Amino acid sequence: MLDIQKIRADFPILSQKVNGKPLIYFDNGATSQKPQVVIDAISKYYQEINANIHRGVHTLSQLATDAYEISRGKIQNHINAKHSHEVLFTSGTTFGINLVANGFAAILKPGDEVLVSALEHHSNIVPWQMLCEKTGAVLKVIPMNEKGELIMAEFDKLLSKKTKIVTTNHISNALGTINPIKYMIDQAHAVGAAILIDGAQAVPHLKPDVQDLDCDFYVFSGHKMCGPTGVGILYGKEAWLNKLPPYQGGGEMIKEVTFEKTTYAELPHKFEAGTPNIAGGIVLGTAIDYMNEVGFENIQKQELELLEYGTKRLLEIEGLKIFGTSKEKTSVISFNIKGIHPYDIGTIIDKLGIAVRTGHHCAQPIMNHFNIPGTIRASFSFYNTKEEIDVMVEAVKRATLMLS
Repeated sequence: MLDIQKIRADFPILSQKVNGKPLIYFDNGATSQKPQVVIDAISKYYQEINANIHRGVHTLSQLATDAYEISRGKIQNHINAKHSHEVLFTSGTTFGINLVANGFAAILKPGDEVLVSALEHHSNIVPWQMLCEKTGAVLKVIPMNEKGELIMAEFDKLLSKKTKIVTTNHISNALGTINPIKYMIDQAHAVGAAILIDGAQAVPHLKPDVQDLDCDFYVFSGHKMCGPTGVGILYGKEAWLNKLPPYQGGGEMIKEVTFEKTTYAELPHKFEAGTPNIAGGIVLGTAIDYMNEVGFENIQKQELELLEYGTKRLLEIEGLKIFGTSKEKTSVISFNIKGIHPYDIGTIIDKLGIAVRTGHHCAQPIMNHFNIPGTIRASFSFYNTKEEIDVMVEAVKRATLMLS
């Protein structure tokens, strides 16, 4: 059992007031809050070992390089990658997806097919559209049902020898649906296709085992799992990373440069051009240490309780409809009140110190499917409480009365 009050004390922002009310932060799907240990680690880097990495023989450079590579090793262990050089530091999930899509521009030809799920964030749609426009490949969409689940029978029909890469999120940011990615990975491989998993919404809730999943690429961001913004991870199988061309040219990613020819560095440096977010990379390891200390089994149990309790309480409100009712779901509740725009509810409850997300959540195709402008999204983390949910429910009731 988690000592929630002790955990909440680790997060200084949770003790503050917003609009004169205690902050209730239910926008964890957008970004998580940061524990003091992460905040302190950022400061410690800049106070004690700030230097560029991989390039200097002086002491600070060596210390910074060691800390950066130790963090890479922590992340390798966390996701169970076979090699540390399969773990690439990026600026976030979006960068990782674009890196892979750009690499496939050298592989795809007209008539090849890219499969993308209907549940995707725009970051996992637009790069593939751009890739198809560039190469003449065809983008095909795995459809969803009214519960917000991907229709596996249709996925199976779409797969063919023309399919070169499949891309899907592990968990939907807009609906909380947990996709059957192990099945999708196996089916993609059966037709010779690669598969990329967008794990941005998954890593705050579970530990992906990339070897067990057998995915070709897995991408995620640090800031959704108690880490800093501006840093993320692209895991790629060694064979695929060796096959793909570099995404950017510059320092660090080269072995030798002349004006006649450049040869590229070995993995992972081939894809890590320029000075990275050194502090972010180091501190992402600190954030993962913190979450493992809390324990992902404990996190999942707490968040499942919050999801079940929040769902029950919100459904007490007349005219409230929840979008995303998959049996396999994480701690996200997207809902609307009949006849009321989601933005209006969000604005009113913000005045009461409650942070939720309103809008299309960068998932407009999902909103188009349900023929709605957007939803109110309450996304819970392990540091949230049932008491906070009670306050939110009463606030939504109050806002509903005001707007009816």
